[in-house]
Amino acid sequence: MIEYYDISGCYILRPWAMSIWETMQVFFDAEIKKMKIKNCYFPLFVSPGVLQREKDHIEGFAPEVAWVTKSGESDLEVPIAIRPTSETVMYPYYSKWIRGHRDLPLKLNQWCNVVRWEFSHPTPFIRSREFLWQEGHTAFATKDEADTEVLEILELYRRIYEEYLAIPVIKGKKSEMEKFAGGLYTTSVEAFIPNTGRGIQGATSHCLGQNFAKMFEINFENEKGEKAMVWQNSWAYSTRTIGVMVMVHGDDKGLVLPPKVASVQVIIVPVPYKDADTQGIFDACSTTLDTLSEAGIRAEVDSRDNYSPGWKYSHWEMKGVPLRIEIGPKDLANNQVRAVRRDNSGKKDIPRAALVEQVKELLESIQQSLFDAAKEKRDVCIQVINTWEEFTEALSQKKMILAPWCDEEEVEKDVKTRTKGEMGAAKTLCSPFEQPALPEGTKCFASGKPAKKWSYWGRSY
Repeated sequence: MIEYYDISGCYILRPWAMSIWETMQVFFDAEIKKMKIKNCYFPLFVSPGVLQREKDHIEGFAPEVAWVTKSGESDLEVPIAIRPTSETVMYPYYSKWIRGHRDLPLKLNQWCNVVRWEFSHPTPFIRSREFLWQEGHTAFATKDEADTEVLEILELYRRIYEEYLAIPVIKGKKSEMEKFAGGLYTTSVEAFIPNTGRGIQGATSHCLGQNFAKMFEINFENEKGEKAMVWQNSWAYSTRTIGVMVMVHGDDKGLVLPPKVASVQVIIVPVPYKDADTQGIFDACSTTLDTLSEAGIRAEVDSRDNYSPGWKYSHWEMKGVPLRIEIGPKDLANNQVRAVRRDNSGKKDIPRAALVEQVKELLESIQQSLFDAAKEKRDVCIQVINTWEEFTEALSQKKMILAPWCDEEEVEKDVKTRTKGEMGAAKTLCSPFEQPALPEGTKCFASGKPAKKWSYWGRSY
């Protein structure tokens, strides 16, 4: 999927990974266009003056900003930043383009790369110094419109994870400490990796409120002729999605790809024995490929003659192809093919007459099974606790912890301090929108103060 590059923290995305990104892009791009969001492209470079206009925002990103300081041999008079995100790149122009209420809403998205000069443990897909993403930036006349869009976009992110990548996620709101720097509030979809016991932020949809509008003077004249400030959102998902998929579904044999995002859904392997009708087997493979391709199934034949069928099985299993079709002399004689699933190694003989129908059913079943298995594993890791002792015990068992919390920033800071260790500190992942009942008199697990809500806690990437 990737190749390491000679600059630390940067990776080459090979076609196997890029095709997954493209599949998600096709889905998401079509959905945001239905919402009348238009694509655009802004430059990669940011001037320091603009970057520093929103103090909280730049403080949140400052350690990760990469700077261009030279051109050839000469130093630049003013260093130029490379975008870590594009709020400060885009909003000076929003103030130019938005004058009256008829200019609203302004809804733009860009597919681009960003650079964040990570120093802590770069990890392929999860934390890299350059990554691909989409970032949406929208402006509205009212807070209600902004609030509505935040949740519409978050639902699209849920669909990417659950319907395409077969990964269960929890929708919720970030704490004040974990929200987007300079924003009003942040919502996210949170995934969990049972093998490592860590949560991972899947994608975020932020309501920026009017903070950036104030800094960048994005004002408009409303219908009554009064001057007002816009309400803004920004939202993004990145190639991190692919890393989450690798960790959630992968096994000891290698990758396991959900059929909806696999660039090859079916690999056809000829299995010629000695003295078998080799040409007949190869012809049957070609016919099978044509039949599946015509039905819109992404299939390939591995007809390389310098590798044994067994080697090919292992190769395609490692690459995560959802379904393997084997055709040998017996299959040829019985006018059938043998299908083998990647997710559970289940085998099934399929009559050629029912090929398309049964392969489609198998691919749907694999997609659903991957989601169900991932949800079952994740649900086993969720632990509801009420006291600090239960919390530390659950944390040591690598759980995703649901706990009653007083919703105070100082308490969250204190939890981080008290749980610091080799594994990293625990923090809030999100407060789920679907809140369990909070009985009266319930106390915060960490402070003993009255609890205001349930929140997920854990270590995270």
